[in-house]
Amino acid sequence: MTRVIRGYIARRRRKKTRSFASTFRRAHLRLTRTTTQQKTRALISTHRDRGRRKRDFRRLWITRINAVTRENGASYSYRRLIHDLYERQLLLNRKILAQMAISNTNCLYTISNEIVKSNK
Repeated sequence: MTRVIRGYIARRRRKKTRSFASTFRRAHLRLTRTTTQQKTRALISTHRDRGRRKRDFRRLWITRINAVTRENGASYSYRRLIHDLYERQLLLNRKILAQMAISNTNCLYTISNEIVKSNK
C-alpha cells in the first residue's frame, strides 16, 4: 500500500495546539496527544479558577474591612458595619470599603463612627 501524505489541515490543527502550549514543558510541549490533553486541563482550570478568584477577592476584602473596623472599636465588627450600611442605605460595596481601609483609613473610621453615633 502506498503512503499517503496528509494535507495541511491536520498540520494546521496541531500547530494551533502547539502555539497554545508554548509555555508548557518537556513532553507536554513536544507530543501532540499530551499537548491536547494538557490544553484541555488548562482550559478547565482557567474556567474553574475564574469563579474561585472572585470568591478569594471577596474574602480578602471582608478580612481587610473587618481588621480595620475592629481596630476602631472592640465591640464593633464587620457584620454590624455591613448591616448598618444597608440600614442607612449607603451603597458602598466591599471592594471600595477595602480600598478605603488600606489607603484612607480615616475615611472608613469616620463612616463607622457616624453609623455608631446614629445607632446610639
